[in-house]
Amino acid sequence: MRGITPGKESRSDNSNRRSRWLWLALCGGLILLLLALLYPRRAGEPETGNESVEDSDSSKARISAGAGRMQVSSRTGTLLPKPVANAPEVVAAKLGLFAERRREVARAMARHFKTEVPAEVEKFFDAAASGRWEETEALIRSLRTSRTQPDGKAVEALWPAIQDAYGAAELAHEWPSQKLLDYGQSILGSLQPGTVYVGGTDAGHFIPALLSETDQGAQHVVLTQNSLADQTYVNYAGFLYGDRLTALTSDDSQNAFKDYIADAQKRLQHDQQFPNEPRQIRPGEDIQVIDGRVSVTGQVAVMGINEQLLQTLMRKNPDAAFAIEESSSMPGLYAGTVPVGPIMEIRPQDGTDNFTAATAAQSVDYWRATAERLLGDPDASSSAAILKAYSHNATSQANLLAAHNYAVEAEQAYRLSSQLSPANPEPIEAFAGFLNRSGRADEARQLLDEFVRKNPDQNSVMEKVRASLRGGKQAPRP
Repeated sequence: MRGITPGKESRSDNSNRRSRWLWLALCGGLILLLLALLYPRRAGEPETGNESVEDSDSSKARISAGAGRMQVSSRTGTLLPKPVANAPEVVAAKLGLFAERRREVARAMARHFKTEVPAEVEKFFDAAASGRWEETEALIRSLRTSRTQPDGKAVEALWPAIQDAYGAAELAHEWPSQKLLDYGQSILGSLQPGTVYVGGTDAGHFIPALLSETDQGAQHVVLTQNSLADQTYVNYAGFLYGDRLTALTSDDSQNAFKDYIADAQKRLQHDQQFPNEPRQIRPGEDIQVIDGRVSVTGQVAVMGINEQLLQTLMRKNPDAAFAIEESSSMPGLYAGTVPVGPIMEIRPQDGTDNFTAATAAQSVDYWRATAERLLGDPDASSSAAILKAYSHNATSQANLLAAHNYAVEAEQAYRLSSQLSPANPEPIEAFAGFLNRSGRADEARQLLDEFVRKNPDQNSVMEKVRASLRGGKQAPRP
């Protein structure tokens, strides 16, 4: 056997040791590098390579004093939410981003109309973006006064952008953060990609707008049905979605108004000529003939015009999918409408009956599961506003089920809606009308009496419903 030379063994051991140390040092360096890349920065620490966004002619973007929840993307230069750990921080970050984006729309509108953004409006957006609720609320009260003054034209022109930011801020203040995120996702998660979503209530409009606008994925067109007849709002929607939607025009508004007046006149004549038949004038619809001209006032009339405008918007955008969360009932849309999650999708009327028994059963199952979940959740069950928001949508779907002649399922949905919000008169009023039209007038009156016994402060509201039941007249239709 060949011996080992002493000098060689020493050199070989030294060489191996150096290799091992070199290898360990290299691994250690890689670990440190990975930790540096992955370890989150402390709150408020700037992102390396990012620069503050200052006012400029090109972007006119500014981070307000309290927008420490925001960071600037080094790739695009846009404001993004910082990584956050819990629901309140998520909502605060989204609200900050949403308010800043609505500020940018307001500035773009001001440039278009060749005016300046009033300093008070800038202060409002500062407060909303920073989450300073008391200041935001005080400023919106001041701006409401300003817009009615002779020199308030600039505020009036920018009002829809201001109102969007305020509506989101108000709900972020009033709702528990996780419940707000859950409600918004229940709506947005029900939509097909690219859907034009038309909200009705404050929660049904402002929460989806806030979340859709600040999500990283594809964003939806989010409108409100309550302002479709307002040309200022139509102009605002054009700034937001002009590249994605053929907007309404002032001519569309005038035509909708004329069509509604003509239809109201026919219904008024019917009720005058046939007083013993069910009334066609809707409860709350104030129609009068003055000097030979028909005059229509009231919220019901406004919503009737908005319903026609929504139908016009759908005709002008035939390739777009539409979904609604009703403010008030829009029965003229029900023929092609099906329930999806807590809202309703309006499908093309191509002769196919999309509303099946399975569809009706799924709607009831959804509301049964939703009621069980919400009433078992202390945060949700202790909030009248949250329960009323869900109850409103359950009532809308009950009205839809009734319109499609699914009477058993409609009754179940009305009862679940009332179970969700026992002091809410809306499902009781709609349910009483349903019972009366079904030949169950005695049950309808008992329902109203029981509701007033438990909620005596609602007697004046229910008296209008009672009046429609007397003498077998038709109760309010949804």
